[in-house]
Amino acid sequence: MTCSDTIRKAAAAMLLLGAVGAWAQAAPKLQPGEGVPNQKPPILDQVGIEQRLNQQIPLDATFTDENGQAVQLKQYFGSKPVIVALVYYQCPMLCSQVMNGLAGTLNGIVRFNVGRDFNVVIVSFDPRDTPQTAAAEKKSYLSRYRRPGAAEGWHFLTGRKDQIDALANALGFHYAWDPKAQQFAHASGIMLLTPDGRVAQYYFGIEYAPRNLQLGLIDASQGKIGNVVDQLILYCFHYDPTQGRYGAAIFNILRLSALATLVLLGGYILVMVRRDRMAGQQAHFSRLH
Repeated sequence: MTCSDTIRKAAAAMLLLGAVGAWAQAAPKLQPGEGVPNQKPPILDQVGIEQRLNQQIPLDATFTDENGQAVQLKQYFGSKPVIVALVYYQCPMLCSQVMNGLAGTLNGIVRFNVGRDFNVVIVSFDPRDTPQTAAAEKKSYLSRYRRPGAAEGWHFLTGRKDQIDALANALGFHYAWDPKAQQFAHASGIMLLTPDGRVAQYYFGIEYAPRNLQLGLIDASQGKIGNVVDQLILYCFHYDPTQGRYGAAIFNILRLSALATLVLLGGYILVMVRRDRMAGQQAHFSRLH
Protein backbone atom coordinates (compact mmCIF):
# COMPACT_ATOMS: atom_id res chain seq x y z
CA MET A 1 0.00 0.00 0.00
CA THR A 2 1.46 3.43 -0.99
CA CYS A 3 1.57 6.47 1.23
CA SER A 4 -1.02 8.26 -0.94
CA ASP A 5 -3.47 5.35 -0.57
CA THR A 6 -3.13 5.47 3.19
CA ILE A 7 -3.77 9.21 3.26
CA ARG A 8 -6.89 8.87 1.06
CA LYS A 9 -8.36 6.10 3.27
CA ALA A 10 -7.67 8.11 6.42
CA ALA A 11 -9.37 11.16 4.92
CA ALA A 12 -12.43 9.11 3.90
CA ALA A 13 -12.71 7.64 7.42
CA MET A 14 -12.55 11.13 8.97
CA LEU A 15 -15.31 12.39 6.64
CA LEU A 16 -17.53 9.40 7.54
CA LEU A 17 -17.03 9.96 11.26
CA GLY A 18 -17.84 13.64 10.81
CA ALA A 19 -21.08 12.85 8.96
CA VAL A 20 -22.17 10.37 11.63
CA GLY A 21 -21.42 12.92 14.37
CA ALA A 22 -23.42 15.64 12.59
CA TRP A 23 -26.41 13.26 12.12
CA ALA A 24 -26.28 12.25 15.80
CA GLN A 25 -26.37 15.91 16.88
CA ALA A 26 -29.20 16.76 14.49
CA ALA A 27 -31.38 13.71 15.20
CA PRO A 28 -33.81 14.25 18.10
CA LYS A 29 -33.43 11.94 21.06
CA LEU A 30 -36.89 10.40 21.51
CA GLN A 31 -38.01 8.56 24.58
CA PRO A 32 -40.21 5.49 24.17
CA GLY A 33 -43.64 6.58 22.95
CA GLU A 34 -42.53 10.09 21.99
CA GLY A 35 -43.32 11.30 18.50
CA VAL A 36 -46.03 8.66 18.02
CA PRO A 37 -49.66 9.79 18.33
CA ASN A 38 -51.21 8.00 21.30
CA GLN A 39 -54.82 8.57 20.45
CA LYS A 40 -57.39 7.08 18.11
CA PRO A 41 -57.92 9.02 14.88
CA PRO A 42 -61.26 10.87 15.16
CA ILE A 43 -62.58 9.29 11.95
CA LEU A 44 -62.63 5.89 13.62
CA ASP A 45 -65.43 7.13 15.89
CA GLN A 46 -67.66 6.89 12.81
CA VAL A 47 -66.60 3.35 11.98
CA GLY A 48 -67.76 -0.01 13.29
CA ILE A 49 -70.31 -2.79 13.14
CA GLU A 50 -73.36 -2.49 15.37
CA GLN A 51 -75.18 -5.78 15.73
CA ARG A 52 -78.82 -5.51 14.69
CA LEU A 53 -79.99 -9.07 15.02
CA ASN A 54 -83.39 -9.84 13.49
CA GLN A 55 -83.35 -6.51 11.64
CA GLN A 56 -85.13 -6.59 8.29
CA ILE A 57 -83.00 -5.28 5.44
CA PRO A 58 -84.60 -3.23 2.61
CA LEU A 59 -85.28 -5.94 0.05
CA ASP A 60 -86.64 -3.34 -2.38
CA ALA A 61 -83.28 -1.54 -2.51
CA THR A 62 -82.03 -1.36 -6.09
CA PHE A 63 -78.45 -2.04 -7.18
CA THR A 64 -76.56 -2.92 -10.34
CA ASP A 65 -75.09 -6.39 -10.73
CA GLU A 66 -71.81 -7.40 -12.34
CA ASN A 67 -73.55 -7.66 -15.72
CA GLY A 68 -74.78 -4.06 -15.60
CA GLN A 69 -78.38 -5.11 -14.91
CA ALA A 70 -80.60 -3.34 -12.37
CA VAL A 71 -81.54 -5.75 -9.56
CA GLN A 72 -83.37 -5.65 -6.26
CA LEU A 73 -82.07 -7.41 -3.19
CA LYS A 74 -85.22 -9.51 -2.94
CA GLN A 75 -84.09 -11.40 -6.06
CA TYR A 76 -81.48 -13.15 -3.92
CA PHE A 77 -83.77 -13.99 -1.02
CA GLY A 78 -86.86 -16.11 -0.51
CA SER A 79 -85.70 -19.70 -0.34
CA LYS A 80 -82.10 -19.77 0.92
CA PRO A 81 -79.96 -18.11 3.59
CA VAL A 82 -77.69 -15.36 2.27
CA ILE A 83 -74.19 -14.28 3.26
CA VAL A 84 -73.72 -10.52 2.81
CA ALA A 85 -70.44 -8.61 2.84
CA LEU A 86 -69.97 -4.87 2.46
CA VAL A 87 -66.64 -3.98 0.86
CA TYR A 88 -65.37 -1.71 -1.87
CA TYR A 89 -63.60 -3.06 -4.88
CA GLN A 90 -60.77 -0.49 -4.96
CA CYS A 91 -59.87 -1.06 -1.30
CA PRO A 92 -56.07 -1.20 -0.96
CA MET A 93 -55.95 -3.89 1.72
CA LEU A 94 -58.69 -4.77 4.25
CA CYS A 95 -61.50 -5.64 1.83
CA SER A 96 -59.25 -8.09 0.02
CA GLN A 97 -58.52 -9.75 3.35
CA VAL A 98 -62.24 -10.05 4.07
CA MET A 99 -62.91 -11.54 0.64
CA ASN A 100 -59.94 -13.91 0.83
CA GLY A 101 -61.09 -15.07 4.26
CA LEU A 102 -64.63 -15.62 2.99
CA ALA A 103 -63.42 -17.55 -0.07
CA GLY A 104 -61.26 -19.77 2.11
CA THR A 105 -64.16 -20.45 4.47
CA LEU A 106 -66.55 -21.29 1.65
CA ASN A 107 -64.04 -23.78 0.30
CA GLY A 108 -63.86 -25.28 3.77
CA ILE A 109 -67.62 -25.92 3.89
CA VAL A 110 -67.80 -29.27 2.12
CA ARG A 111 -71.47 -30.16 2.51
CA PHE A 112 -73.10 -26.96 1.27
CA ASN A 113 -72.49 -25.13 -2.01
CA VAL A 114 -72.96 -21.53 -3.07
CA GLY A 115 -75.93 -21.33 -5.41
CA ARG A 116 -77.39 -24.70 -4.47
CA ASP A 117 -77.79 -24.27 -0.70
CA PHE A 118 -77.20 -20.56 -0.06
CA ASN A 119 -76.38 -17.31 -1.84
CA VAL A 120 -73.56 -14.83 -1.37
CA VAL A 121 -74.11 -11.11 -2.06
CA ILE A 122 -71.14 -8.73 -2.06
CA VAL A 123 -72.11 -5.04 -2.10
CA SER A 124 -69.66 -2.20 -2.70
CA PHE A 125 -70.24 0.81 -0.47
CA ASP A 126 -68.24 3.02 -2.86
CA PRO A 127 -70.65 4.62 -5.38
CA ARG A 128 -67.69 5.09 -7.74
CA ASP A 129 -67.27 1.35 -8.25
CA THR A 130 -68.56 0.10 -11.58
CA PRO A 131 -70.13 -3.14 -12.89
CA GLN A 132 -66.90 -3.77 -14.80
CA THR A 133 -64.93 -3.74 -11.56
CA ALA A 134 -67.56 -5.96 -9.95
CA ALA A 135 -67.31 -8.43 -12.84
CA ALA A 136 -63.53 -8.59 -12.48
CA GLU A 137 -63.91 -9.30 -8.75
CA LYS A 138 -66.45 -12.03 -9.42
CA LYS A 139 -64.21 -13.70 -11.99
CA SER A 140 -61.30 -13.62 -9.58
CA TYR A 141 -63.12 -15.22 -6.66
CA LEU A 142 -65.04 -17.77 -8.71
CA SER A 143 -61.67 -19.02 -9.95
CA ARG A 144 -60.89 -19.90 -6.32
CA TYR A 145 -64.26 -21.55 -5.72
CA ARG A 146 -64.82 -23.99 -8.53
CA ARG A 147 -68.13 -25.62 -7.74
CA PRO A 148 -71.12 -26.10 -10.03
CA GLY A 149 -73.73 -23.35 -9.84
CA ALA A 150 -71.53 -20.90 -7.92
CA ALA A 151 -71.80 -18.21 -10.63
CA GLU A 152 -75.59 -18.17 -10.22
CA GLY A 153 -75.36 -17.84 -6.45
CA TRP A 154 -72.45 -15.43 -5.89
CA HIS A 155 -73.26 -11.83 -6.82
CA PHE A 156 -71.20 -8.62 -6.85
CA LEU A 157 -73.22 -5.40 -6.74
CA THR A 158 -72.66 -1.67 -7.07
CA GLY A 159 -75.12 1.12 -6.41
CA ARG A 160 -76.08 4.66 -5.50
CA LYS A 161 -75.14 6.10 -2.13
CA ASP A 162 -78.73 6.32 -0.85
CA GLN A 163 -79.35 2.64 -1.59
CA ILE A 164 -75.98 1.64 -0.15
CA ASP A 165 -76.64 3.59 3.05
CA ALA A 166 -80.11 2.08 3.45
CA LEU A 167 -78.59 -1.40 3.42
CA ALA A 168 -75.59 -0.45 5.56
CA ASN A 169 -77.80 1.15 8.21
CA ALA A 170 -80.02 -1.91 8.39
CA LEU A 171 -76.95 -4.10 8.86
CA GLY A 172 -75.38 -1.73 11.40
CA PHE A 173 -72.34 -1.29 9.17
CA HIS A 174 -70.75 2.14 9.68
CA TYR A 175 -68.05 3.48 7.37
CA ALA A 176 -66.59 6.89 6.53
CA TRP A 177 -64.53 8.54 3.82
CA ASP A 178 -61.09 9.70 4.96
CA PRO A 179 -60.17 12.71 2.79
CA LYS A 180 -56.62 12.76 4.13
CA ALA A 181 -55.89 9.14 3.21
CA GLN A 182 -58.21 9.26 0.18
CA GLN A 183 -59.83 5.97 1.13
CA PHE A 184 -62.69 4.59 3.21
CA ALA A 185 -62.32 3.75 6.87
CA HIS A 186 -64.42 0.71 7.75
CA ALA A 187 -64.64 -2.39 9.90
CA SER A 188 -64.31 -5.98 8.70
CA GLY A 189 -66.83 -8.78 8.91
CA ILE A 190 -69.62 -10.63 7.14
CA MET A 191 -73.31 -11.02 7.92
CA LEU A 192 -75.58 -14.04 7.64
CA LEU A 193 -79.24 -13.41 6.79
CA THR A 194 -82.34 -15.58 6.82
CA PRO A 195 -84.21 -16.39 3.59
CA ASP A 196 -86.72 -13.62 4.36
CA GLY A 197 -83.97 -11.00 4.72
CA ARG A 198 -83.48 -10.70 8.48
CA VAL A 199 -80.06 -10.42 10.11
CA ALA A 200 -79.28 -13.73 11.81
CA GLN A 201 -75.58 -13.59 12.69
CA TYR A 202 -72.39 -11.56 12.45
CA TYR A 203 -68.88 -12.89 11.91
CA PHE A 204 -66.17 -10.35 12.72
CA GLY A 205 -62.63 -9.97 11.43
CA ILE A 206 -61.11 -11.45 8.29
CA GLU A 207 -61.15 -15.17 9.12
CA TYR A 208 -64.30 -17.20 9.68
CA ALA A 209 -64.27 -20.79 10.92
CA PRO A 210 -66.01 -23.06 8.37
CA ARG A 211 -67.65 -25.04 11.17
CA ASN A 212 -69.23 -21.92 12.65
CA LEU A 213 -70.48 -20.66 9.31
CA GLN A 214 -71.86 -24.08 8.40
CA LEU A 215 -73.80 -24.23 11.67
CA GLY A 216 -74.96 -20.66 11.03
CA LEU A 217 -76.25 -21.56 7.57
CA ILE A 218 -78.23 -24.48 9.01
CA ASP A 219 -79.60 -22.24 11.75
CA ALA A 220 -80.45 -19.32 9.44
CA SER A 221 -82.01 -21.55 6.79
CA GLN A 222 -84.99 -22.14 9.11
CA GLY A 223 -84.92 -25.86 8.38
CA LYS A 224 -84.48 -25.53 4.61
CA ILE A 225 -81.01 -27.14 4.55
CA GLY A 226 -79.38 -29.75 6.76
CA ASN A 227 -80.80 -32.91 8.32
CA VAL A 228 -81.93 -34.29 11.66
CA VAL A 229 -78.34 -34.75 12.84
CA ASP A 230 -77.61 -31.10 12.02
CA GLN A 231 -80.60 -29.99 14.09
CA LEU A 232 -79.37 -32.15 16.95
CA ILE A 233 -75.94 -30.51 16.74
CA LEU A 234 -77.57 -27.07 16.78
CA TYR A 235 -79.40 -28.13 19.94
CA CYS A 236 -76.01 -28.73 21.56
CA PHE A 237 -74.45 -25.49 20.34
CA HIS A 238 -75.72 -21.94 20.49
CA TYR A 239 -74.61 -18.81 18.67
CA ASP A 240 -72.77 -16.28 20.84
CA PRO A 241 -73.32 -12.83 19.27
CA THR A 242 -70.62 -11.25 21.43
CA GLN A 243 -67.97 -13.47 19.87
CA GLY A 244 -69.56 -14.20 16.51
CA ARG A 245 -69.25 -17.96 16.88
CA TYR A 246 -70.95 -21.06 18.24
CA GLY A 247 -70.27 -22.40 21.72
CA ALA A 248 -71.43 -25.48 23.58
CA ALA A 249 -74.84 -25.21 25.20
CA ILE A 250 -73.97 -27.04 28.42
CA PHE A 251 -77.51 -27.54 29.72
CA ASN A 252 -78.70 -28.87 26.37
CA ILE A 253 -75.79 -31.30 26.26
CA LEU A 254 -76.62 -32.45 29.79
CA ARG A 255 -80.26 -32.95 28.80
CA LEU A 256 -79.27 -35.02 25.79
CA SER A 257 -76.80 -37.00 27.87
CA ALA A 258 -79.48 -37.72 30.46
CA LEU A 259 -81.92 -38.74 27.73
CA ALA A 260 -79.32 -41.01 26.12
CA THR A 261 -78.61 -42.59 29.51
CA LEU A 262 -82.31 -43.26 30.07
CA VAL A 263 -82.67 -44.79 26.61
CA LEU A 264 -79.65 -47.05 27.16
CA LEU A 265 -80.83 -48.02 30.64
CA GLY A 266 -84.34 -48.70 29.36
CA GLY A 267 -82.95 -50.81 26.52
CA TYR A 268 -80.78 -52.77 28.93
CA ILE A 269 -83.73 -53.45 31.26
CA LEU A 270 -85.88 -54.52 28.32
CA VAL A 271 -83.20 -56.95 27.10
CA MET A 272 -82.77 -58.43 30.58
CA VAL A 273 -86.52 -58.84 31.09
CA ARG A 274 -86.91 -60.56 27.73
CA ARG A 275 -83.95 -62.83 28.47
CA ASP A 276 -85.35 -63.82 31.88
CA ARG A 277 -88.76 -64.44 30.33
CA MET A 278 -87.28 -66.65 27.61
CA ALA A 279 -85.21 -68.53 30.19
CA GLY A 280 -88.36 -69.14 32.26
CA GLN A 281 -90.27 -70.38 29.25
CA GLN A 282 -87.46 -72.78 28.32
CA ALA A 283 -87.32 -74.15 31.88
CA HIS A 284 -91.09 -74.68 31.93
CA PHE A 285 -90.95 -76.46 28.56
CA SER A 286 -88.15 -78.73 29.82
CA ARG A 287 -90.20 -79.79 32.89
CA LEU A 288 -93.15 -80.72 30.69
CA HIS A 289 -91.00 -83.04 28.62
